[in-house]
This record gives sequence, structure tokens and C-alpha cells, in this order.
Amino acid sequence: MNRLLTKLYQISIAVIILIAGVTFERTGLIELLSDPYEYPVIMELFIQHLYMVTVSMIFATIIGVTAGIVLTRKRFRRYAGICMYIIGLGQTIPSLAVLALAMSFLGIGTKPAIFALTIYSILPIARNTLAGITAVPPELIDAGKGMGMPPLKILMEVEIPNAMKVILTGFRVALIINIGTAALAYVIGAGGLGDLIFTGINLMQTDKLLAGAIPVTLLALFADFLSELLGLALISRGLRLSD
Repeated sequence: MNRLLTKLYQISIAVIILIAGVTFERTGLIELLSDPYEYPVIMELFIQHLYMVTVSMIFATIIGVTAGIVLTRKRFRRYAGICMYIIGLGQTIPSLAVLALAMSFLGIGTKPAIFALTIYSILPIARNTLAGITAVPPELIDAGKGMGMPPLKILMEVEIPNAMKVILTGFRVALIINIGTAALAYVIGAGGLGDLIFTGINLMQTDKLLAGAIPVTLLALFADFLSELLGLALISRGLRLSD
């Protein structure tokens, strides 16, 4: 039975690759990618897209994790609800509106795009950091206190390691959202793969549309895979086996 399923899986992959190849050939995508003048432009837009995602995710991770940790401390815990509500306002506003607001006081280009993407990515990270640390069993914290560990050491060696899986889930969600939303940065002159996508839509050129959409999809899948590897590196083996 397993051999049959493996064979069906291999045949399905072969059929998908064949259909994709025919589609790419008929839409002119292969010709576009092989054009020595177009290929450098596509690579430049890809690098712009990757730059916006990387920088905004660094900022969002620092802000989100810090906010989540601070709101789990005893003196700030009462403000967790209102603070999460304020942080969540960034995602209640449509992404295009966030970009437009950022453009209104930062101008056009990469800076407002990174600012808007950061605002749009903070909530999942902050919320999951708060939820993960809050869910750490109290007896583990009490054990740390009983061993004479200071609060900072308890945070770094007990709370964060036990909450890491939940934190990484928030990071993963934020990263995928960020990659897709970064395509909209084209409308405020920040470039990125959205340039190809919207140009293809406006000019009804399927090859340009696919040249932008396919790398965004592959980038999201690759980011998801990297998040899995990050989980293997940061989550202790004992916690992974206990799932």
C-alpha cells in the first residue's frame, strides 16, 4: 500500500511539473526569465522584496517579543489587555490603508513600506509571546525561585525556552503575512515583486504577473521551511518529544 501511494505521489508530482512547464511556456514566462535584459530587473525586484521583509521582521520581532515579555511581568500584567488592543489596531486597518498612512508622513519609497510592514507584523509575535510565557506552568517558575535563580535568569532559562514553540508560531504567521503584504509596497514606490504583479495585471501580461507571483509564493514556502528549522534549533529536544 505504501509503495502504491509513493508511486501515485511521484506520478502526481511529474504531472504537476509537466502542466507547469507547458503553462510557463505558453504564457511566455520562460522567455521572459531567459531574457538577459529582464532577468536582472526581476532579480533586483526580488532583492528589494527580500530586504523589506527582512528589515521589517527584525523590527517587528524585537518590538513584539519585548512587548510580550514586559506585559507578562507582574507590575504590567494588568495593562496586557489594553496594550494588545492598541498593538492589534495595526491589523484591523487594511494593509493598503496602513501603507497610505505611512506614506502620508514618511513620503514614498522603502522607509514607509518597512514601517507599515513592521506595524502589520507585530501583533502575532507579541500575542504569542504573551500567551506562551503566561502558559508556562507556575511550578517550573517556583522551582527556579527555589533554586535561587534571579528573575532575569528565570525568564531566560525557564520561561522563554518553555514558551519558544508558541513564540515561533507567532513569528511564522507574521513572516508569511509580511511576505504577502510586501507585494503591496509597489503602490507607494517601494518596488519589490509587487511591481511585476501589478504591471502584469494592468497590462494584462500573464508572464509578468507569474514572474512576480511565483517568487512570492516560493519565498513564503521557503520561509515556512526555515521557520521549521529555526524551531529545531531553538526548541529543546525534550519539549519537542513531549508534543
